[in-house]
Amino acid sequence: MNAARRREIFQRLRAANPHPGTELHYGNPFQLLVAVILSAQATDVGVNKATAALFKKVKTPAAMLKLGEAGLREQVKTIGLFNTKAANIIKTCAILVEQHGSKVPDDRAALEALPGVGRKTANVVLNTAFGHPTIAVDTHIFRVANRTGLAPGKNVVEVEQRLLRVVPKEFLHDAHHWLILHGRYTCIARKPRCGSCTIYDLCEYRQKTTGE
Repeated sequence: MNAARRREIFQRLRAANPHPGTELHYGNPFQLLVAVILSAQATDVGVNKATAALFKKVKTPAAMLKLGEAGLREQVKTIGLFNTKAANIIKTCAILVEQHGSKVPDDRAALEALPGVGRKTANVVLNTAFGHPTIAVDTHIFRVANRTGLAPGKNVVEVEQRLLRVVPKEFLHDAHHWLILHGRYTCIARKPRCGSCTIYDLCEYRQKTTGE
């Protein structure tokens, strides 16, 4: 795919959704970090249901530590892998209090050193909370990048690195959200909704459908 086509793709995605954002609900960077940790192998809708009550009373790492691991497990028990996630979140809160003044670090290495935080989670927090031009490649973005020909790669790191190289700078900050939303609602896994796709004529997928 050439540069002109890539630019046109992002121009159309921006025109359709000028101010994209995460579908996770949160009130501050700490809550975003917790929500993203919980969202691994879970839906944003499911996470939002679990955190609605939690985030009304827990807004800081100290408040989460006061709630405790057992209390957190009770709040998030509807989410897959909740035992492991609760344990990691409590450990992360202790580190935030002890090493970062209860603040979420605006730094990749510091984020990835937190329990339960990998490259994808760090990228989401850096992009959404702090405005970094990062792209967190999940299953949706991986599929869209490969299927459309936008930035094909064999694994998520390869796709991420290629996207960072080929996405025009003016679109880099919002590219993550445009691509994930496109994969979640239009370029879906089993049968992409090509008939209602805003970038249909720019996509290089050979098995396009006519379905809405």
